[in-house]
Amino acid sequence: MERFFLLVLGCLGVSRVTADSLSPPVNVTIRALKANSAVVTWDIPEGDSVIGFAITQQKKDVRMLRFIQEVNTTTRSCALWDLEEETDYIVHVQSISMSGTSPLSEPLRFRTPKEAETQASKGKDEVTMEEVGQTTQLRAGELIIIVVVLIMWAGVIALFCRQYDIIKDNEPNNNKDKAKNSSECSTPEHPTGGLLRSKV
Repeated sequence: MERFFLLVLGCLGVSRVTADSLSPPVNVTIRALKANSAVVTWDIPEGDSVIGFAITQQKKDVRMLRFIQEVNTTTRSCALWDLEEETDYIVHVQSISMSGTSPLSEPLRFRTPKEAETQASKGKDEVTMEEVGQTTQLRAGELIIIVVVLIMWAGVIALFCRQYDIIKDNEPNNNKDKAKNSSECSTPEHPTGGLLRSKV
């Protein structure tokens, strides 16, 4: 992949061969617009054999141009960097084929926001990877607490069942002991049916 980044004063003085059969890119739009950067995207008309792209970026009312060219790629987007906040820009995109370049696309005009506006919109609409990580950690912590509580409850229930079984097993023995003790304490009867008497 070859990249050429050129910053030129005045109009672009480099002569390029224009391919008559190649159509300019369509649906040129700006995405991920920030105070100091943006991403330009586009579509290629069906049937065009494209091997790269060329982008011209210009500040409004300023003759300085930035020319970005990339070949041996099928990508349909390009990052624009080092932009100035609250500044108007004009962007053109061209397709590159083996026979030359297409005409310029329709000019795309956009304005970069203030840095403060970018931060405010980020706070409302975007979730950073750090915030996602914190949320994941919180959920993992909550899950661990729930699992520990469930294990403790299972242990309490198992202990209760064990104690209950021990009490239940000892209950018949207690009844037998009580019956035995009560029979020992009763008055013995005479074999003939009368009470025993001592002889005087």
